[in-house]
Amino acid sequence: MKIIDLRSDTVTLPTREMLESILTAPLGDDGWRDDPTVIKLEELAAEKMGKEAALLVPSGTQGNAVSILAQTERGGEIILGARSHIYNIEGGHYSLIGGLVPRPLRDDDGCMNPHEVEAAIRPRRPGFPGTSLICIENTHNAAGGIALSPEQTKAIWDVAQDHGIPMHTDGARIFNAAVYHGIDVRELTRYTDSVMFCLSKGLSAPIGSLVCGTEEFIERARNIRRILGGTMRQAGVIAAPGIIALTKMVDRLKEDHETARMLAEGLKRFEGIKILNPVQTNMVYIDIRGTGMTGYELSQRLAPFGIKIGGRRGTVIRLVTHRGIEKEDITYFLECLEKILSK
Repeated sequence: MKIIDLRSDTVTLPTREMLESILTAPLGDDGWRDDPTVIKLEELAAEKMGKEAALLVPSGTQGNAVSILAQTERGGEIILGARSHIYNIEGGHYSLIGGLVPRPLRDDDGCMNPHEVEAAIRPRRPGFPGTSLICIENTHNAAGGIALSPEQTKAIWDVAQDHGIPMHTDGARIFNAAVYHGIDVRELTRYTDSVMFCLSKGLSAPIGSLVCGTEEFIERARNIRRILGGTMRQAGVIAAPGIIALTKMVDRLKEDHETARMLAEGLKRFEGIKILNPVQTNMVYIDIRGTGMTGYELSQRLAPFGIKIGGRRGTVIRLVTHRGIEKEDITYFLECLEKILSK
């Protein structure tokens, strides 16, 4: 039985070409900056993002952590979305490790209001943590995979520039945003000082993320990566699939967006299910309260059909399409859902 896994795009498996690239990748010691495959990936990533330099890190969470810590000082404040991944799902590294104070602002539709951002900025003075950094997320996970536009990012960037504050973009799925808007990703990253993006989500590489910015910033980030235990040795085995991800897997993201829209359209026929977000990229958030089930109960009832969803005790469920989810899988999922709900 084929397993249809709609829990996340992190479940993607590497392509055969990616696996084969590991066998032939030139290797060195990245701790000494001697791994030619890592160097090639980092140069490629910097060029793709329109930045001076890049740094390979094991995960997106570590990438965000080193980006934040490299641009702030202990006791400072960071402005970020109240529903952002950094604020909610990364263990509070900015406070635990960086000694920073979060200032969460409303971002219900995926983007903070630039006027509210400006109003939240405060200078550092005795007894008050001054604003050290502004963070945005694109695409915005909790808002439903919403893709921020260049105009939205520029509006916040302009505020940051006016106040001399750096800005970081959690761009775990920023290529999804670029594909949705039909633009070069550099149109989004030009309005940020640093950006992190993941190789291991829709781009299908097995592991790894990149942090990009100025050369000076990357040198600071490299040192913090070491402190966090992120220095790797023959990391070319990670970088080789990453090169393929960047050069061959970006354009196909539009297929994931198409299957997500197909999924959302099919779900409209079920009275007990409410779609919670405009479906722009590869995420469909639903509320199944009207079915009388929790997410956990629905996940248990779908399991015998070979379908995995991220059901919890509540009624809100995130469904994510990715490479490995075909249109016939969506049709099958909808058929199984109809069988369950008609009983």
